[in-house]
Amino acid sequence: MTVDPTALVVFVTGATSGFGDAIARLFVRSGARVIASGRRTDRLLALKRELATDRLLTVELDVRDESAVNKLLAPDALPAPFSTINVLVNNAGLALGLEPAHAVAIGDWKTMIDTNINGLIYVTRALLPGMVARKRGHIINLGSVAGSYPYPGGNVYGGTKAFVHQFSLALRSDLLGHNVRVTCVEPGMAETEFAETRFKGDKDKAKAVYKGMKSVSAAEIAEIIRYIATLPEHVNVNTIEIMPTSQAFAPFAVHRRE
Repeated sequence: MTVDPTALVVFVTGATSGFGDAIARLFVRSGARVIASGRRTDRLLALKRELATDRLLTVELDVRDESAVNKLLAPDALPAPFSTINVLVNNAGLALGLEPAHAVAIGDWKTMIDTNINGLIYVTRALLPGMVARKRGHIINLGSVAGSYPYPGGNVYGGTKAFVHQFSLALRSDLLGHNVRVTCVEPGMAETEFAETRFKGDKDKAKAVYKGMKSVSAAEIAEIIRYIATLPEHVNVNTIEIMPTSQAFAPFAVHRRE
């Protein structure tokens, strides 16, 4: 029997753009209660005004701030209708730059590690005890094909997403017998603000990434996540990898002497 979306309380990180925004909107439209979190308060307020429903709670949160995460997700800290979170979508994440490892700004590496790894584990650790105690829950982590297929300049970004993949599998092992599901969703090219963030606001560079091809959309990734979350509770999708039809695996790179 499929899970009724109206029985879900979904916590989404990084809900102010891209996948997170689309995921929050879709779950609200499906009848779930949604806590949409992110760093950009103006966008959260705009989302709240637009959807105009008491099934949406917006909260400002930087997942890199462990104390803020623990304060927000402490027992009884959230309003009663939103306090029993049974789906966590760990979406907050970013890539910065495409420089080779020997030329990269170390601060970019630190920001990716702090967000893509530390932020994800802070939120997961805060919510897991409640899910285990209730014997119901679903952790959905946003990975990337970059965690499996390296490319020049993907260095630490790909490394963080490889962590997300392996951490998700390890959670499955730890949570066996507790009726808590874990899924790693690993998209390929998707036209969101991702590339613009990677190139630090350079819109022309960002547009060039998707030139001449049709990428996956944020709405399509959101649909996949809703489908996974509403499968019967005895069904766990461990890992799902999504690419646009016009993207495939890179060939081996060979450096040849001239």
